[in-house]
Amino acid sequence: MGLTKEILFTEYQNEMALYAKALAHPARIAILQELFKSKTCICGDLVNQLGLAQPTISQHLKELKKVNLIKGTIEGVRVCYCLNQETLKFFSEKFKDLFELNEINEQSDCC
Repeated sequence: MGLTKEILFTEYQNEMALYAKALAHPARIAILQELFKSKTCICGDLVNQLGLAQPTISQHLKELKKVNLIKGTIEGVRVCYCLNQETLKFFSEKFKDLFELNEINEQSDCC
């Protein structure tokens, strides 16, 4: 979305769109699931676990890191990734708010 169009939307709407875009690929969901499962930092194991090429994994990690869903630390020649708990909590609350603001009214089935 071009910068000129972002001004048409609220800060909340733009922020939610960035998070949604970061999650808009199944590989990124798989990466997050692996990080949730491991409960620790992962250093290079994602290639074996997901069956994707290293450059592909790196690109997806970059997108998740861009919105701070994950964080990375350099250990020797490799980067280890883990979940950013603060951002995940914030992210979870924001999406919860989105659906609470727009509660589904089962009685008004308009279509």
